Amino acid sequence: MKKIVITVAALVMCLNVAKAQSDSTSNRKLKIDEVNFITSYYHQDGNNSAVTGGIGSEKLDDFGNSIDLQLSRFDKKNNKHTFGVELGIDVYSSASSDKIDPTTISSASSKDVRISPSLNYLKENAKNNTALGGGVSFSQEFDYTSIGANVLFAKATKDKNREFSAKASVFLDTWSVILPVELRNIETNFKYKQGDNAPRNSYNLALGLSQVVNQRLQVSILTDIGYQTGLLGTAYQRVYFGDNGNNAYSEKLPDNRFKLPVGFRANYFLGDKFILRSFYRFYTDSWNLTAHTAELEIPYKITPFVSVAPFYRFYSQSGVDYFKPYKEHLLSDNSEFYTSDYDLSKFTSHLFGLNFRMVSANGLMGVKKLNVVELRYSYYNRSTDLTSHLITLALKFK
Repeated sequence: MKKIVITVAALVMCLNVAKAQSDSTSNRKLKIDEVNFITSYYHQDGNNSAVTGGIGSEKLDDFGNSIDLQLSRFDKKNNKHTFGVELGIDVYSSASSDKIDPTTISSASSKDVRISPSLNYLKENAKNNTALGGGVSFSQEFDYTSIGANVLFAKATKDKNREFSAKASVFLDTWSVILPVELRNIETNFKYKQGDNAPRNSYNLALGLSQVVNQRLQVSILTDIGYQTGLLGTAYQRVYFGDNGNNAYSEKLPDNRFKLPVGFRANYFLGDKFILRSFYRFYTDSWNLTAHTAELEIPYKITPFVSVAPFYRFYSQSGVDYFKPYKEHLLSDNSEFYTSDYDLSKFTSHLFGLNFRMVSANGLMGVKKLNVVELRYSYYNRSTDLTSHLITLALKFK
């Protein structure tokens, strides 16, 4: 908590300095619109670790922090130019990852730091109601490096009741291949060796169409078409075969995957105090996994400045063709691909939570530039006995 207070104080100081500089320089057009700070703690536990073949602890703790700085200016044609700079830092520990090499006291993967900076730009044309932008991103952790880029376009009708949006993105990732310790010095049928660099590239096209039906109802249709190629399995995740004793294999999955989710969102305003936010998504892919997601959130305004929002999400998926639990795969099946990762199994899950939000243009908790405070908690339960808790604090300074 001490680190959070120091970070928030530094943000306020930066805003004060930037505002003073902006006010003192009459010809300076670029200004700070807002600064968003998010900090979270995530904890999960379960007994189906893919690292140890579908059995063993899935305990994981993650402390995440991100700072998002939004700057903007208007040009002579009254077009708005927005520049975004974001930095995310996650510190996590994983009991299951420590089993990659259980002979060590603590392997490099049991605790790590993920760093993920990004830059974004958006131009909004006030005359023809269009927006055009793009961005770049980077992420790195102990065995993974990702470089991303995206472009986006949006067009609204003259009355702004309908909007179409499209966003294309690409992520060019590199795995540093880490094998289970017992497979590092022997010949296997796995494509890569210990220490090799393997690619994983992802290409996505997100499309959306939103419509204001009337003063109370807004709806949208969404899709996010995806294609992946490269090393899509995780080399250090073990698979044990029932007719091969205790000998382990590295997880092996196809080197390409096509994804097609289609979603529908509807928001209905029940007067001044209640909003119904609903969402449904159907998902299918080339690994024969299908899934259904249904969400409902009901924000309620206690006062004009304070609201609470209970929410619930139900999720159900079929398993991929290549999944079987611990030692249920058989060498005699002659399967080309195999995994014991329960994320790819058949399961259902439930997510419950509550979001608390305070808003004030005049500042909150004695901080003049603090305009929004959100505290969100969620509990997750999966039919495979995986459970998790997530608590998030979000602060917006303007």
